[in-house]
Amino acid sequence: MMLAEVGQGDLLVTMFWLFILMLWFWLLITVFADLYSDKDESTGAKILWTLFVLLAPYIGVFVYLIARGHGMAERAAKRQSEAEAQFRSYVQETAGAASPADQLAKLADLKASGAITDAEYDSMKAKVVNG
Repeated sequence: MMLAEVGQGDLLVTMFWLFILMLWFWLLITVFADLYSDKDESTGAKILWTLFVLLAPYIGVFVYLIARGHGMAERAAKRQSEAEAQFRSYVQETAGAASPADQLAKLADLKASGAITDAEYDSMKAKVVNG
């Protein structure tokens, strides 16, 4: 078939089916990602769902969405919050808190510049030293 023989209608139909195909793969990947990231689901159930989706793809995916679709957003939100908490703890561990010596040096600089009074310096120094 030559390119000149392809009309705009054929092109639109081809683009429509390409869109449907991409949508199908996106749905399939989403189902498998949800299935295998769910820590509460047993390994046997994961295997059965996988076989069902692979042997009867359309029916398997739609049954999965009906049976477990209500919790997909909750599980995704839970995974996202866990990843965010892990990232925050990593940043805190990597950045670390200032050591007491660094805090005392900063307090001395603030006192020398006149930003804090002697009484404020003494109370903050006591907090740093006592933990």
